Amino acid sequence: MKFLQKYQDIIEDVIERCKFTGQPVQLYEPMNYILNLGGKRLRPIITLMACDLFGGDLNKAIKPALGIEYFHNFSLMHDDIMDKAPLRRGKETVHMKYDENVALLSGDALLVKSFRMLEDLEPELFKSCFQLFSQTALEVCEGQQYDMNFERQNEVLYEEYTHMITGKTAALCACSLKMGALIAEAVKEDAEYLYEFGRYLGVAFQLMDDYLDVFGNHEVVGKKSAGDIYENKKTILYILAQQEGNEEQKKELNFWFNSTEDTVEKIQGVVKIFKDLEADRLCLELIDKYTDQAREYLDKVNVSGEKKQPFYELMNYLLVRES
Repeated sequence: MKFLQKYQDIIEDVIERCKFTGQPVQLYEPMNYILNLGGKRLRPIITLMACDLFGGDLNKAIKPALGIEYFHNFSLMHDDIMDKAPLRRGKETVHMKYDENVALLSGDALLVKSFRMLEDLEPELFKSCFQLFSQTALEVCEGQQYDMNFERQNEVLYEEYTHMITGKTAALCACSLKMGALIAEAVKEDAEYLYEFGRYLGVAFQLMDDYLDVFGNHEVVGKKSAGDIYENKKTILYILAQQEGNEEQKKELNFWFNSTEDTVEKIQGVVKIFKDLEADRLCLELIDKYTDQAREYLDKVNVSGEKKQPFYELMNYLLVRES
């Protein structure tokens, strides 16, 4: 991740300098807590990368990039409440460390703070960035609602799933890149190409996350093995198995995904179905497809290949197969 270090250092520094110190402390302390849990800071990093790509002023992009990181963490706080998640990055989630009401209110305050990070932009740029950011925020909420809807559906179509992850995951990646391009005053066409690059990359990234949850090296990935199966999440592997399976296999799959027991037998049963139906291979083929589409849009951006090299490295970094 050395090629990202410059940008990560900038983001970590500004997060430290902009720690919340207001009153009441019960509102602001949880906001600092979740921001201090770490993470790769990929979304604000790619905002700065996009600004740099077009020769923009990084100082001008820092606060909007921070706003994107605030928004991302707001969404994590609320997602953790909805998922009843006890841990986030190996530490207590905000609603477990404090309580649910505090987490809701602190999350709301972090959302407000995220939009305030655009205030220093000149009027026309503020308008275009605000419109992009607010539309993205709505898409993220829509994606989260679809994700919750899927918990009550036995059948989730491939098109429905990709639409959901485009909103929940890919939209913010695309927004981050386009915002950096807008701040650098890139031509409209290039800003759109970069947006589409981020959208397809975000989908590929989520599909890889689904794959690695079951088939990855979990010491490297840093996640509980087959956590999605334990939680009965209908990821792309489930959808591909439903698509490819016969009636008996689909019936068994539904049996396991309607079970609330966290047993080794359940994991082994589901993984066997996935392997028998080659859902793992089909998933990797889809990742390749979306990666190729992302690369096509990056290729179209009208700057030198040398300047785009960090973005090609970013793709390899995000989509490495640790299995």
